[in-house]
Amino acid sequence: MQRCNINSMNLKEKYVKKVIPAMQKKFGYPNILSVPKISKVVLNIGIGAATREKDLKKQAEQDIKLITGQKPVKRAARQSEAGFKIRKGMIIGLSVCLRNKRMWDFVSRLINIALPRTRDFRGIKQKSFDGQGNLTIGIKEHIVFPEINAEKASNIFGLEITIVTTASNNDEGIALLKLLGFPIKINLK
Repeated sequence: MQRCNINSMNLKEKYVKKVIPAMQKKFGYPNILSVPKISKVVLNIGIGAATREKDLKKQAEQDIKLITGQKPVKRAARQSEAGFKIRKGMIIGLSVCLRNKRMWDFVSRLINIALPRTRDFRGIKQKSFDGQGNLTIGIKEHIVFPEINAEKASNIFGLEITIVTTASNNDEGIALLKLLGFPIKINLK
């Protein structure tokens, strides 16, 4: 597997050396263990359109494996839905949960490569936060990641990325991710 080699430790070092002191100063945390951090990154891909074509399903699975460096978990339908021609137990999605080194590597590539390559990207809206400091964004085309060759990609699919933090509210989560380098829009009231 060929991987884009952006040093993920740079982002983790940035968290330890710059983000923790800045967060302690801004929010007044008593020690470094109480400072919020990213605990995991979850990627979800819906492959409902590819349920009848095994080649598209295999291609989506291979592409996610390239992007994350980890084999995705197949998600089955919980109930039948006649309108979408889905039966209970049919594979309709893929999911990957990243932690530790793979998480930092993925977040670094997301910030530095994937988001800037996204078409018409103007920043992450603060509405994308869930109230507890977790960020969920959708990417329409998976080919923005450097591991995917756009010319060889036969099928383009979207994915949902959830960045789970230990922050207790949106203000802490937004501050944490901004200090890490996420391009979050500032709400002007």
